Amino acid sequence: MPGYASCPRCSSTQARPVESTWWGGRVGPKVLMHVKCGDCGATYNGKTGTSNLGFIALYALLLFIIGFAASGALDYVITRVSWMIS
Repeated sequence: MPGYASCPRCSSTQARPVESTWWGGRVGPKVLMHVKCGDCGATYNGKTGTSNLGFIALYALLLFIIGFAASGALDYVITRVSWMIS
């Protein structure tokens, strides 16, 4: 597909956008311009032609931290509300 960098593994230009992933759902691949080679199946950054692995790890870590913080805030609210009701 025109407009994407060639595959770093096989040099093919037959890349297509990845629609959804375990680490980023439907948003993450779009943010990182994550594409998949149509010939060998390698996934990479369609703009630079390099691996997105470091960015994926950072993205997953940030989502974990946000989720952890949100769960702590939710626990705090539930504790305060149950104390007020009692």
